[in-house]
Amino acid sequence: MKIIVVGTGYVGLPHAAVLAEYGHEVHAYDIDEKRIAAYKTGERTQIEQYVNEPGLSAAVAENLDRYLFFTTNITDLVEGADIFFLCLNTPPQRDGSSDLSYYLNAAHHVAQLLTQRKEKSRVVLVNKSTVPIGTARLLENVMQEHGVENFGVASNPEFLAQGSAMEGSRKPDRVVVGCDTEADFAIMRRIYSQFVNHVRIRYLETTPETAEAIKYVGNTLLLTYISYWNGVGARLAETYPNIRMEDLKIGVTADSRISTWGSYVSNGAGGSCFGKDIQSLIYQLNQAGRPTDLLQAVYNINEYQKTYLIDRAVYEAGFNFNHKRVALLGLAFKKRTNDMRDSAALKVVEALLARGVQEIRAYDPLATAVAQDYWFNPEKNHLFERISYHDSAKAALTGSDAVYISTDWEEFRGLSRTIETTVKPPYLIIDGRRMMPDYLTLVQKGYQHLSVGGGYLKPG
Repeated sequence: MKIIVVGTGYVGLPHAAVLAEYGHEVHAYDIDEKRIAAYKTGERTQIEQYVNEPGLSAAVAENLDRYLFFTTNITDLVEGADIFFLCLNTPPQRDGSSDLSYYLNAAHHVAQLLTQRKEKSRVVLVNKSTVPIGTARLLENVMQEHGVENFGVASNPEFLAQGSAMEGSRKPDRVVVGCDTEADFAIMRRIYSQFVNHVRIRYLETTPETAEAIKYVGNTLLLTYISYWNGVGARLAETYPNIRMEDLKIGVTADSRISTWGSYVSNGAGGSCFGKDIQSLIYQLNQAGRPTDLLQAVYNINEYQKTYLIDRAVYEAGFNFNHKRVALLGLAFKKRTNDMRDSAALKVVEALLARGVQEIRAYDPLATAVAQDYWFNPEKNHLFERISYHDSAKAALTGSDAVYISTDWEEFRGLSRTIETTVKPPYLIIDGRRMMPDYLTLVQKGYQHLSVGGGYLKPG
């Protein structure tokens, strides 16, 4: 089939690459000329500066100019197109509502092109990104406003976890398709023919509104799991010295009715989905006059989690951050990605600067360039000049008075020896990811340790 993917970010690019792997003719469209030029090279380093996912650059290179094409102009591609996947960013606004400006601009542009096509075969407009419930109807209205003929709208939310987006696209646990007519379902079945009637993958056909709701309910439930363990499990282990966090998790999740997913504790969940989606759902339900107490509590717990370890360092460890140098290990919101959207590290940096640190010595295996761009201030905000960037954990630790581990990169599990050979006690280790299983050995050697799901430990 001839497919046009509108938007080539963390959703659009993996989706386009996998559709091309299945033999569809895929045209990936974006208004960002530099981004498209980078993708057209097929070179890993060029692609990964925009979207860094394991296996993605190889898939792009393998299918480039065979089944996968990149463009900043789809005017001449509309003829014969079977389907448009809209993969646009819908960031949260201050009131929690979704900013649909990028989405609507793209929808109107596509509608204008569709009115000019000579061939009037059925075309389906599909919402792939997470959009508020009722957006399929909004898309339908845009098409009707422009006089587009013989079209359908669908909701086909993505359920990808960053860091494993390619694996998730190739082997999803479910494919949810929301349409109004059998004709549109038939087109979607052709797109996903390898998943229909699959013995393991659930292929669900439903209404567009139900499909939109499935994504919101799924993401907010996942964040609820995370917030429950952070807000209850971690608090208990931090309060009562003889509670072992790992044993607590094992004992509770041994019940087959209780999910093991989310039972890890951390300095809060980030990324492009959880925070944005729960804010949007709170806004949507509030607009309808419905209570949102549970959702608001989940959101508040997750936001509190991002900086509370710094407060604990002050009040429990008596650490004064003023004029200190702090190594910040991990900038991305989780391992295996360079995405910093809603990363806990963003709030950590703000909190450290507010407490007067002299320098934040930052290191991340993938996200350094993204961070430098994020904290670049053309108006010369001198606070951000206190952030220095380093090419290894050892370099970031050198000369520091404390370390804050913010991202769960596997290399940080072996950090103990690096700490011993780089910095000497008295030295405070703040572990937001429980990445150091041998922390007791460090405490015995004179280091101080403070972690999520654990008490403050000091020598003696």
